[in-house]
Amino acid sequence: MAGRIAFQGELGAYSHQACAQARPDFEPVPCQTFEDVVEMTRAGDVDLGMLAVENSTYGRVADVHSLLPKAGLHIVDEAFVRVHVNLLGVKGARLEQVREAHGHVVILPQCAGFLKTHGIKGVVSSDNARAAREVAGAGDPSRAALASELAARIYGLEVLVPQIEDQKNNTTRFLVMSREADPSRRAEHMITTFTFRVRNIPAALYKALGGFATNGVNMTKLESYMVGGSFTATEFYADIEGHPEDPPVARALEELGFFTTHVTLLGVYPADRRRG
Repeated sequence: MAGRIAFQGELGAYSHQACAQARPDFEPVPCQTFEDVVEMTRAGDVDLGMLAVENSTYGRVADVHSLLPKAGLHIVDEAFVRVHVNLLGVKGARLEQVREAHGHVVILPQCAGFLKTHGIKGVVSSDNARAAREVAGAGDPSRAALASELAARIYGLEVLVPQIEDQKNNTTRFLVMSREADPSRRAEHMITTFTFRVRNIPAALYKALGGFATNGVNMTKLESYMVGGSFTATEFYADIEGHPEDPPVARALEELGFFTTHVTLLGVYPADRRRG
């Protein structure tokens, strides 16, 4: 093994699938929470951490964006994972027997249409892979899990119905975190991620973003979140296309500095080829 990579969830989770896709030569290490992934990576217990940040159907993964600036880690890669939600049951079970489908709170809305059509009650589990493990242990044909084919193989379940997600482009974006930054230009298309807080002046956000428009820099993400529970302290999280050494990006970031109290670079990394 080349190293160890931590992820939130149990073996067979979609985050495990992301690890296998992005770092197939690394040993996957399951963690209970996102905070545990960050702490293990920061402490050196693992080499890398894998964090889910957003899903094309569900939206932003709660708390991760506010966790990243405090993590003391650097984004070194991104991974777009096509999420196929499968209805997994015990050996010999049939679809018409299933009354409950267990899955993470994020996964349930992604197949709500299928569950409603078949009269199946969605039950929240702390993790999709855990749901698969518990369904396998219960041996009850009326209980199913919403999880990956990887989870089915690990826990000895059958795929009763494959790919039941309502949106057929259902994709989750993951970030690979490291203790060491790697700002090198490793691909033609690079992404730069940073956070910033605007100064307390009129139209500060408008002025702060103006440099990206005038320099032709594409901002693919801009999100805000409160800091310390205050309505007046707002932090912004942004992704832009390009590398900080690209002249247009360098000029835009310089202009950003005039209208912000601080800018924190979180990572410079290759754009995933699946990025739309």
